[in-house]
Amino acid sequence: MSTTDFSTTEAKASYGIGLQMGQQVSGAFPGVTIDAVIAGIQDAFAGNESQVSNEDLNAAFQEIQKIVEEENAQKAKEFAAEGEAFLAENAKRDEVTVLDSGLQYEVITEGSGEIPTAESTVKTHYAGTLVNGQEFDSSYKRGEPAEFPVGGVIPGWTEALQKMPVGSKWKLYVPYNLAYGERGAGGAIGPYQALVFDIELLDIVA
Repeated sequence: MSTTDFSTTEAKASYGIGLQMGQQVSGAFPGVTIDAVIAGIQDAFAGNESQVSNEDLNAAFQEIQKIVEEENAQKAKEFAAEGEAFLAENAKRDEVTVLDSGLQYEVITEGSGEIPTAESTVKTHYAGTLVNGQEFDSSYKRGEPAEFPVGGVIPGWTEALQKMPVGSKWKLYVPYNLAYGERGAGGAIGPYQALVFDIELLDIVA
């Protein structure tokens, strides 16, 4: 446990900077060590000459980047295969409709209201999961519906919403190319990941 005095504003802010740096660096690449990180920070603060040559630093960064890229490529292949297998099996169910785009949906409740257009702004409740069931987002848990333009969301949502009457609740099964594609979204959604959404269209607000 640290014996540093965090009673001053400067100390608290300094600790926050260190904490954020640690959170970012800890998962930056395989094999990162805190002792070496601290040594680099201490040399920078003291104005000391680097203990590692620029040539060696550049070579190390290139090697680490190569390792990270290889690991990411392997994960992407696994995510893509997992999503494709899930969607192929899911498409066999009678209650699932498969559109030409590859989007799949299941009607849980059929509404009778107006159907949005691409220019509409809608109010929805939703929950999103990976195909393994891990939840990454939920307006239900936040206790407040979300409003957004139909044309300003992932392509799978944009397509589905233009088929949903207000009052409907659907389950969407979204291929990666109609979700967040090759890049993913933050730490929760990786590249090439298919997604599943429960979406309830509450209203068209504009």
